[in-house]
Amino acid sequence: MLLRNYKIAIKLAATLLLILPLLLTACSKEETQKIRVAEVTRSIFYAPFYVALENGYFEEEGLEIDLKTTWGGDKTMTALLSDGADVALVGSETTIYVYAQGAKDPVINFAQLTQTDGTFLVSREKIDNFSWDDLKGSTFLGMRKGGMPQMVGEFVLRKHGIDPHNDMTLIQNIEYANVPNAFASGTGDFVQLFEPVASMFEEQGIGHIVASFGEESGHVPYTVFMAKQSYLTDNEEAMKKFTKAIYKAQKWVESHSAEEIAKVIAPYFEDTELSLIETVTANYKNQGSFATDPILDEEEWENLQNIMDQSGELPKQVDYKTLVNTKIAKEVMKK
Repeated sequence: MLLRNYKIAIKLAATLLLILPLLLTACSKEETQKIRVAEVTRSIFYAPFYVALENGYFEEEGLEIDLKTTWGGDKTMTALLSDGADVALVGSETTIYVYAQGAKDPVINFAQLTQTDGTFLVSREKIDNFSWDDLKGSTFLGMRKGGMPQMVGEFVLRKHGIDPHNDMTLIQNIEYANVPNAFASGTGDFVQLFEPVASMFEEQGIGHIVASFGEESGHVPYTVFMAKQSYLTDNEEAMKKFTKAIYKAQKWVESHSAEEIAKVIAPYFEDTELSLIETVTANYKNQGSFATDPILDEEEWENLQNIMDQSGELPKQVDYKTLVNTKIAKEVMKK
C-alpha cells in the first residue's frame, strides 16, 4: 500500500513538473497587456521613449508595446481614431483639431515627451554673423501648413519682425518627407529641418545650421502621448504603468550623457552613424527639448494655442482641462 501511494505521488510530481511551465506561461500572458503605439515619425527627438523601450521599463510594468511609425500627424490621428492604435505620439495641436470637429470621444493628452520645437534653421550659404533679418527677401522652404513645425516657424519669424507671407517667398506645399531632398536639389535659400538631417547636411556641406526654432519658441507641448477618453477610462491602470515607464526613462535621460543615451537608442536608427546620433542627442539635450517629467502644464498649453492662433490655424480656444489629463502623471510622480 505504501509503495503504491509512493508511486502515485511520484507520478503526480512528474505531471506537475510538466504542466507548471505551461501554467506560468499562461499566467504571464494574462498579466501582460499589449498597447499599440503609433508614432508620428521615427526621430532621435523622441529619445526618452526609445530608452524606455530598450531599457525594458515597459516590460517591468507588465506591458508589451506594439510600435508602428505612421509618418504624418493626419495618418497618426486616423490610426488612433479608427482604433488602429491605442496610444499616439504626436503633436498636441491634433487633439484640438479633433475636438473642434465635434468628436464625441475626444483625444486626451496624458504624458508629454518633448517640450520644445525640434527643428533648426539651415542656410544654404555659410553665414558668420547670422541675423533673422537675413531671411527677408529670401526663399524659405518651410513645413506643411497647419503642422506644429510650420506654425512654430512662422511664430518665430514674426517674433523677429518678419512677416512670413510678405517679407519672403514661403514654400510650404512640399510633402514633409520630401523637404530635405528639395533643399538638397537646390530649392530655397533657407530650410526648416529636423535632426539628424540638419546635422547631416552640415557635415556634407549642403547647408549650415544658423538657428534653433526650439530655443526661440519657448516651451510648448510639441510631442505628447495621447489616447481617446474612452480608452483612458477603461485602461487607467495600464496608462499609469505606461506613464511610469516614460517617467523613469525621462529621469534616466536627464541624468545620463548624450554619449550614453546614443548607445542605448542606436538600435532604432540602424542607418545612422553612432557619432551623429550622439551629436543630435546633445543638441536636443542642451536646448532642453526632452521633457523631464510627463506633465503638460497650463502655460505650455496656452503657448501652443497662441502659436496656432498667430498662424491662423486655431479653430477654437479649448480649455486646458478639457483635453489635458495630468492626474495620471501626478500620481505616477508621487510614487
